[in-house]
Amino acid sequence: MASQMLRPWFTVTKCLRRQPYRYPSAVRTMYTAPGSEMTLHSQDDWRLMQENRARFKLLYDLFNEYGSTRTRNNTFQPHHAYTRAICPSQATQSALIASGAHFGHTKSLMNPNFLPYAYGVRAGLTIIDLDQTLPLLRRAANVVRAIAQRGGTVIFVGTRPDLREIIRKAAGRLDEQGYHIGERWLPGTLTNRNQLFQIEGQNVRITPDLVIFLNPIANMNAIRECAIQHVPTIGIVDSNVDPRVVMYPIPANDESPRTAQLISGVLSMAGREGVLARKDGEKDLRRRADRKVILERLAGQAA
Repeated sequence: MASQMLRPWFTVTKCLRRQPYRYPSAVRTMYTAPGSEMTLHSQDDWRLMQENRARFKLLYDLFNEYGSTRTRNNTFQPHHAYTRAICPSQATQSALIASGAHFGHTKSLMNPNFLPYAYGVRAGLTIIDLDQTLPLLRRAANVVRAIAQRGGTVIFVGTRPDLREIIRKAAGRLDEQGYHIGERWLPGTLTNRNQLFQIEGQNVRITPDLVIFLNPIANMNAIRECAIQHVPTIGIVDSNVDPRVVMYPIPANDESPRTAQLISGVLSMAGREGVLARKDGEKDLRRRADRKVILERLAGQAA
C-alpha cells in the first residue's frame, strides 16, 4: 500500500530533476542564412568570404547613389506628429493627407460658407482642398511666430479628452508664453475677468494675445469673448463650420487627433522659433549695451 502511494511521488521527482542542456553543434558559416552549406574549413574559405563581402559592398556603393534615400527616420510616419513636431517650412500636403486632414463631414452638413475650401464630394463625404489648407496653415504659423517674438502670450484650447495631452505639449514648447485649456472654458474668462478673478486694483495681465482653437464648435462662447476683447483667433475649421468664426481659419478635419497633433505641432514650433528669436534679440541688446558702457569707460579714462 505504501509503495503504491510513493510511486507517483518518485515519478514526479524524477521528472522535475534538472536535466543538463545539450547545446547544438555550432558551425561557423560564411553566410548568416540558415541552412547554408558553405562552412569555413580553411584559409581559402575565409578569403572567399572576404571577397564576396567586398563585391557586395562595391555593388551597394555603386547603386546607392541611384536609389532612393528615404528611410524610416526621414520619411513621415503617423506617430511623428506627436513625438516630432515639424516646422512650418517642413509642412507638406503628404503629411496632411497622412493625418487625415482632408476628410470632412457629410455633404448634407457642409456649411455654405465653406464651399471655397471644398475640393469635392466622394462617397458622401466632403473632401477638403489641401491646396488651400497648407498656405493658410503657414500664414497662421507666421502670426504665432510674430506674436511670440514680441513677447505675447498664446493659449491653446482643446476641450476634448483626446486633445488635452496634445495642447499640453504644444503649450510647453513656448515656455512661459504658452498656456493651454483642456477643460471647459469658464464663461466670462475674458469679458468678466475682473469679478471672476478678483483682480480689481491689481496689475495682472489676463487677456491673451492669441488663442488657438482645435475644436471651435465646442468653444463658441470662448470665440465670442475673444471677438469682444479683440483677441485674434486661429482655429481648425471643418466642413460643417463657418470659416468666419475665427480670424485665421485652417480648413482641416477637426475630429482627427492626428490632424490636431500635426497642426498644433506646426503652430507651436513656429511660436518656439519666435521665442528663441526674442531671446537672441535680448542677448544682442545686452551685448550692445555692455559694449557701449565699456567704450564710454575707456573714453573717460583716456580723457
